[in-house]
Amino acid sequence: MENQSAKFGFSQFAETWNGRLAMLGFLIGITTELLTGQGILSQLGLM
Repeated sequence: MENQSAKFGFSQFAETWNGRLAMLGFLIGITTELLTGQGILSQLGLM
C-alpha cells in the first residue's frame, strides 16, 4: 500500500467499494424476489 491517503469521502477506494456493495445488494434483491415471488415492498408489508 504505497498510497496512504484518506479512506473516507469521495476517493477512488470509497467509490469502488460503494459500487461493489450496490451491485451485491441489487443481486440479493433480485434473487429474493425470484425465490419468493413477491417484491421487496410486498415482503416488507408496504404494499
